Amino acid sequence: MAHTYPIGTPGQPWTHTERLQWLNHTKIKRSYSQQVLQKLDALHEQFDAVQYGALPIDSERYPLWAFKTRHWDSTKPIALITGGVHGYETSGVHGAIRFLENKASHYSSKFNIVVAPCVSPWGYETINRWNPNAIDPNRSFYVNSPSEECAYLLQFLSELEGEILLHVDLHETTDTDEQEFRPALAARDGKDYIPGSVPDGFYLVGDTELPQPEFQRHIIDAVKQVTHIAPADANGNIIGSPVVQHGVINYATKALFLCAGMTNAQYVTTTEVYPDSANATDEQCNAAQVAAVTSALEFVMGQHNL
Repeated sequence: MAHTYPIGTPGQPWTHTERLQWLNHTKIKRSYSQQVLQKLDALHEQFDAVQYGALPIDSERYPLWAFKTRHWDSTKPIALITGGVHGYETSGVHGAIRFLENKASHYSSKFNIVVAPCVSPWGYETINRWNPNAIDPNRSFYVNSPSEECAYLLQFLSELEGEILLHVDLHETTDTDEQEFRPALAARDGKDYIPGSVPDGFYLVGDTELPQPEFQRHIIDAVKQVTHIAPADANGNIIGSPVVQHGVINYATKALFLCAGMTNAQYVTTTEVYPDSANATDEQCNAAQVAAVTSALEFVMGQHNL
């Protein structure tokens, strides 16, 4: 299906000129300071807060924060929670914050917990999937990454003492994926846009190389108490990938340089909430993210007698 995106020439990948045109077309739509940083300020007394970088587009406006449970013990496993890798995916950010506010301390005797609640603050403010350079951070977690969001986070994690055993990366799949972001991706890369569908409900993305089906099932069972699970489409797929069990698909997370593949954690999952569903509220979306994180922690505790 032909689709004309307002930037670029069909069939030709973007140059620096088109990327700059795209950047100039973006607008600030909400406040990282008011909606995120103010909430994080209240957590500085409870956790060790680490500013691990700042985005060069505006270093004062976009500091990058991570929060660590106190009394760090390198003999305990590390549980890593990331949100807002795609800044427009709102419940990823606010689910991570809510986990910090209400649940993280409960698990701190068993884990060293690290939460990076908003990896892409410019993307949060502009409600965007990409960073200012029209780069998708969630395809850019590798050494010498051109995405500052990824490079700063990778450096921070490399300095942690201990083994990362669990990583939960909090995401959303929204209607704008098909309305804006996938058409923009096709235009940027000089390809035709082929329409897809947006699944109605929560699902998980596991790692093709280390799928951990029981782990994924445990999370799905917990989340379905909060919100509905996305069904497979007529072809047995979700977003073009085969459903391997109810509400679960797998990606080659390391080969695709996804956030979920950036560590060697034994237990890894990416959550995907559908905030545009007629059957889900913002509250349910945030609660689903927290349920995914806590159920993941509970499963690992059971497997490792923690």
